[in-house]
Amino acid sequence: MARIKKSFSGPTKHKHQNNSINDVLTMSKTKQTYSGNCHCGAVEFKILTTVTELTTCDCSICIRKNAVMLKVHESEFELIKGADSITEYQFHTATARHYFCNVCGIYPFHRKRVTPDYYGINIGCLADFQSTDVPVRETNGSKMK
Repeated sequence: MARIKKSFSGPTKHKHQNNSINDVLTMSKTKQTYSGNCHCGAVEFKILTTVTELTTCDCSICIRKNAVMLKVHESEFELIKGADSITEYQFHTATARHYFCNVCGIYPFHRKRVTPDYYGINIGCLADFQSTDVPVRETNGSKMK
């Protein structure tokens, strides 16, 4: 049974050029700050992360939103604005918490099911983030019980 809530409780840009794999590996050892937002700008956030991989998921919701995600610990995520513009959606075990802008409908991030102290960040919502040469790992969310 799906649950929808209309509230959110949760906790400098660096440009990446079209980098070689060696540049990406060097960058992956240092933390970078990225700004993110939904399409309409009602939701804004900032993350501090070390980029080592990106993920996709084939669970029933992720396959529909088709997002490539970046895993970020909750201590390195900051919601700048828009707590009142976020709608939360939960289903199945109600562990993962999927967030959507209730103005434009964009999915900017979610709390992960297996590691709920981490966010999955939609990289399409990050300013100046280039995913070229960053490995993408496919997760089998559809196989989780």
